[in-house]
Amino acid sequence: MDSIIMENAASETVWTHVGTIDDIPLLGSRVVRTPDGDIALFRTAADEVFALEDACPHKRGPLSQGIVHGRRVTCPLHGWVIELATGEAVAPDEGRAGHVPVRVEGRSVAIALGGVKLSRGGCRKACGHV
Repeated sequence: MDSIIMENAASETVWTHVGTIDDIPLLGSRVVRTPDGDIALFRTAADEVFALEDACPHKRGPLSQGIVHGRRVTCPLHGWVIELATGEAVAPDEGRAGHVPVRVEGRSVAIALGGVKLSRGGCRKACGHV
């Protein structure tokens, strides 16, 4: 992680630069290690970038090792399909991986760490995906 950017004091969002979009393989992922746990950054075929807790809500399988298709990732352990924009499991499965706000400016990628709870959906709509 190269830098930390404070957005504004009121929102308390801390944006951490984690690289460029080119650092994330197309239809793949990259793992960012944080003190609160690993975050998987995903890149879709449309160059959208999403960030989730790197743990499937089923048995905590590494989502970063799953297959990205459309705006979803399939867990490599038991085949659960997870929505990248929300972290929600696709029916009939139920559960949610923690969602982390992402900001892409040009080719630069940053994630919001301040005040975000990784476990089970901490985005609070800060990223605009939801």
